[in-house]
Amino acid sequence: MAGTTGSSTLTAAPYEVDECRGVLQVYSDGSIVRSSKPSFDIPVHDDGSILWKDVLFNPAHDLHLRLYKPASASASSTKLPIFYYIHGGGFCIGSRTWPNCQNYCFKLASDLHAVVVSPDYRLAPENRLPAAIEDGYAAVKWLQAQALEASDAWLADVADFGRVFISGDSAGGNIAHNLAARLGAGALELAPVVVRGYVLLAPFFGGTVWTKSEAEGPKDAFLNLELIDRFWRLSVPTGDTTDHPLVNPFGPSSLDLQPLDLDPILVVVGGADLLKDRAEEYATKLKAWGKKVEYVEFQGLQHGFFTIDPNSQDSKRLMLIIKRFIADNSP
Repeated sequence: MAGTTGSSTLTAAPYEVDECRGVLQVYSDGSIVRSSKPSFDIPVHDDGSILWKDVLFNPAHDLHLRLYKPASASASSTKLPIFYYIHGGGFCIGSRTWPNCQNYCFKLASDLHAVVVSPDYRLAPENRLPAAIEDGYAAVKWLQAQALEASDAWLADVADFGRVFISGDSAGGNIAHNLAARLGAGALELAPVVVRGYVLLAPFFGGTVWTKSEAEGPKDAFLNLELIDRFWRLSVPTGDTTDHPLVNPFGPSSLDLQPLDLDPILVVVGGADLLKDRAEEYATKLKAWGKKVEYVEFQGLQHGFFTIDPNSQDSKRLMLIIKRFIADNSP
């Protein structure tokens, strides 16, 4: 009897193709694994002087934001400005719940004497751009609903809806820019909410041509070029490049910012940040077009210096600059 031979096909096990700060792994078969642990595993400094709570602002995507206010604030005291802080993470990682984000929001609420709003947004690569931008917009539309309904006394009793500032860190700074361009001066569509200005902290902009600071930046930088490229590869819409209008404010198909009427913008960056040249170009061009833009560079400092060490002298100086920006642009 003739023997038979059989063959079987061995399927190779999926292997890791991308990894971001130990909390996101992307595999060859397209699967994605996210760690429940933050990449910044540091203590939360909650001394009770700032009250906070979480609110669901986008049920369709199960997105929450975290609200902070000084415990000393009351309905009988002067209403406080509202300061959005949109976290960073290259559009791929980060959360309002991460300790570094929470500690910085405590500092913002305390030092600025403000109500701080820290929203989450959908992350890439599961949700590529423009998802994060749309979620940032939904987070400010949520505030409009609160102002109209005044149903949450926790917020409405202490918040001044006519003094809103929108800030973002890194990817959050990119979201803040795109909100500024979309909403225009005063953000009339958000009435009775009035946006008075934007604070872009080391905004995460890109482009197909490297800048000098990107090309020559140290390979061991906290945000190095390899990681910058990885974040963009995972977050830019499939088939697009880093000249995408949401990534490069001055790309070939980007919205022309010159004719837009924009609210005042404060741009802050570290001098050793690989993103420095893009932030400086952004501020320089907008200034040349007559926009009210202030550019502040912290010599020798890297990306994220203010959240990595919020108690440093430079971080304290930045807080004073933000405080002055709020005062200068408040009625």
